[in-house]
Amino acid sequence: MNTLYAIGEMLIDFTAQETGALESAVTFRKNAGGAPANVAVCVAKLGKKANIITKLGNDPFGNFLVETLKREKVGTEFVFRTDRANTALAFVARDEKGERSFSFYRNPSADMLLDESEVQLVPFARGDILHFGSVDLCDAPVKRAHVAAIKRARETGTLISFDPNLRYSLWKSAEELLRTVREFLPLADIVKVSDEELLDITGISDEKEAVKALFQGEVKLVFVTKGKGGASVYTKSAEAWQPTDTASKVVDTTGAGDSFIGTILYQLLGRGIEGLTDVELNEMLQRANRAATVVVSREGAIPAMPAREEVF
Repeated sequence: MNTLYAIGEMLIDFTAQETGALESAVTFRKNAGGAPANVAVCVAKLGKKANIITKLGNDPFGNFLVETLKREKVGTEFVFRTDRANTALAFVARDEKGERSFSFYRNPSADMLLDESEVQLVPFARGDILHFGSVDLCDAPVKRAHVAAIKRARETGTLISFDPNLRYSLWKSAEELLRTVREFLPLADIVKVSDEELLDITGISDEKEAVKALFQGEVKLVFVTKGKGGASVYTKSAEAWQPTDTASKVVDTTGAGDSFIGTILYQLLGRGIEGLTDVELNEMLQRANRAATVVVSREGAIPAMPAREEVF
């Protein structure tokens, strides 16, 4: 069985139980999170093999995250531990529509210390997928670990997936983040962006023209999520769109995009991206939208990931 490898941050989301600004929150609930980990759990819950490549602190929060991964049947053999930094934390505020804002505690956090020598241990193989985001592309050892992992994955025929997942508050400037994202985009076979991220990255307001600008380097498949506006998928020669269930209740949007791309990667794992038909593209979108609809109806990210019977 082929494997989904997700590299990057895993952290604790402390989600405010009262809506409104973080300053006014009193009660918080602890949830396992971090975009790459969310994607890995999504793939595992849908029924395929998933591993996360990350580093956690030797602290109670790190222990909690390892136990969470084991419970969700995500491989932990590439979860490294360190005494040099603590496990990352994020405090999450929600407004009345379930939209989130984040405050991160990671200066540095353990995930930022993942070393390029450690990713050399990962046995990438043809048919596998390596997935990453931009949070851990900061100027730290973990960026070099990403470069090494992407290089090894490409050499072995592993597909590479990139979700920029822009978090401006973690960067010195928006320009630095966008420059880094544009540097890594051509290294991926599969790219997933929101419509807002697409505009930020390309500076082009027309969606189709903006997507064309992403087809550089290795990019072959682009997904654009648009919240209540549904989601689209583009290849260099085809496109498809599917609506979102706008009647579903929105409790918390945390992890929605991760469940979307996780469901896409589940469907591509072992199959690859060559020769995708219009029917397959539409079915992929339908299932990914369904997964995201389930996730936004629940609180948290990893705890909200859907079971296979909720999507297929």
